Amino acid sequence: MNPGGLYLSAAEIPLSRLYICMAGVFFAAAMVWVYTLMKHSVFKIHWLMAALAFTKSTSLVFHSINYYFINTEGKAMEGWAVMYYITHLLKGALLFITLALIGTGWAFVKYILSDKEKKIFMIVIPLQVLANVAYIIIESTEEGTSEYYLWKEILFLVDLICCGAILFPVVWSIRHLQEASSTDGKAAMNLEKLKLFRHYYVMIVCYIYFTRIIAILLKVTMPFQWQWCYEFLVEVSTLIFFVLTGYKFRPASNNPYLQLPQDEEDVEMDEVVTESGALEGISKVKKTSNGRERQKESTL
Repeated sequence: MNPGGLYLSAAEIPLSRLYICMAGVFFAAAMVWVYTLMKHSVFKIHWLMAALAFTKSTSLVFHSINYYFINTEGKAMEGWAVMYYITHLLKGALLFITLALIGTGWAFVKYILSDKEKKIFMIVIPLQVLANVAYIIIESTEEGTSEYYLWKEILFLVDLICCGAILFPVVWSIRHLQEASSTDGKAAMNLEKLKLFRHYYVMIVCYIYFTRIIAILLKVTMPFQWQWCYEFLVEVSTLIFFVLTGYKFRPASNNPYLQLPQDEEDVEMDEVVTESGALEGISKVKKTSNGRERQKESTL
């Protein structure tokens, strides 16, 4: 026990307050996101992003409560610890599922996943489960035991594999848009989506490098009593990543991801038929703006 009746070290005492504050920030961001979704026509993946933000906030709440009891009682309360591990597992799975779905362009560019994209999910999700199991074992194991460093190495390796694998769907989407922009007549719209996917790829790479490498290096170089800043930097970078992702994929009329393709050939044909009265009384077939329904109308 430390002076003042506290059990945690100086580097861990601020963590309980840090986690509860960040939980409030993530919850506020999630509410803003839901408010935005209620005002627009959205895709299912938008609600998945909202579920991720709420799960992240809930996980931080349980994490804060867990550290509070460790600090005041000297041990974790099993019920709160189990709730934290469950929400932490769900948060990790939802994060990588959401990143993979956005990276493949699901719902924004296409509605069907290819076989190789499905294989990414079959690889990443089990690895994420393994990484979370390793994290739980690390949390419940003393640092002096040999299993602690074994599972710590497993967690670090599996986490890097998952982070690397999640980049492949984004690269495939970029390649798909590059090919599409050079073959069909909608090059401008495809190029806009291509730019955004490239920005998203850079965002993921920066997020992975900062949270997995740079933040750890900062933790090593910091004085002992300031090592809680490592967790602060990770949570803030995660919040920034969530906000930027939501901003780029927000449901807005001017968002290139959500603009429906127009059939240019049909628009040109409509103009020709309207200007020339040679085809009066003849019915023609016209596509609507979404390209999915057809209706007949008389050319007057």
